[in-house]
Amino acid sequence: MPARKLKDFLDRNDIAYVMIAHSPAYTAQGIAQSAHVPGKELAKCVIIKVDGELAMAVLPATHKVDVDVCREAIGAKSVEIASEKEFSHTFPGCELGAMPPFGNLWDVPVYVAARLTEDETIVFNAGSHTELIRMHFADFQRLVQPKIVPLTGGVPV
Repeated sequence: MPARKLKDFLDRNDIAYVMIAHSPAYTAQGIAQSAHVPGKELAKCVIIKVDGELAMAVLPATHKVDVDVCREAIGAKSVEIASEKEFSHTFPGCELGAMPPFGNLWDVPVYVAARLTEDETIVFNAGSHTELIRMHFADFQRLVQPKIVPLTGGVPV
């Protein structure tokens, strides 16, 4: 079952979405393979610290956050990858590492890689390691109102 908070939010806003069930997987590439979704179409969430505050970086599963590119794009003094210990209690109702890119539901700013705006849909973890959601990117953008910035150096992992 997707994170209750996310499901309620999508349903309350009359958003069309598709649930995709898959066998348990814990890495973005493993999830893409298990769910038969191309890695470039799967959005992964990386929790970062921007000037010491938690934020969510959302990027294609095939890429990794470049903290220098991110820092410059955001205009921050510092950007670093947060440890699981630093955010483990920030997303109640979600399995650790399976947070959906709806940081706004947990008062966490969201930064989205410009590359994700190129596709009509976005596919992402639904709060568990066995379910994804596919929905229109335009609906995601309207609901989350993320800042769209370069997050990667352009080199796939």
